[in-house]
Amino acid sequence: MVEVDDEQGHRGAVLTVGEVARRSGVAVSTVHFYETKGLIESWRTGGNQRRYHRSVLRRIAIIRIAQSAGISLAAVRAALDGLPHDRVPGSADWKRFAGDWRDLLDGRIVALLQLRDQITSCIGCGCLSLEDCPLRNSDDQLGKSGPGPRRLVPGPR
Repeated sequence: MVEVDDEQGHRGAVLTVGEVARRSGVAVSTVHFYETKGLIESWRTGGNQRRYHRSVLRRIAIIRIAQSAGISLAAVRAALDGLPHDRVPGSADWKRFAGDWRDLLDGRIVALLQLRDQITSCIGCGCLSLEDCPLRNSDDQLGKSGPGPRRLVPGPR
């Protein structure tokens, strides 16, 4: 890690792609993938080498945690769009970020609790096209609205 003030105006500690990979625990190819998806940013030196601001490590940590929770990269990118690339986010940045994700996480928690509580018997979603489920789907009413889960997946498909 080197402290620089480069020709593009990037100030502070910068990392090479190898340093980012080593410190974040992901492969270099993953760092490149995240960059192509717009999740992280780099800039090029005069020698055409990628450089990253130190704050990229926090962004990658967020990405990895979100992925482990099953959150799509599109949702991660949307949430990260408001966070700065060239500095560590401040408390106001984090409050906005947390607020944006609260509804998403609350919805995910509700869906997971429903799944946990209903999976040992009939899932009750209509995805098996059961003709008769006296507990959850009497007369296969859910099956009439189309294939796939109906109770555990909110909204239209």
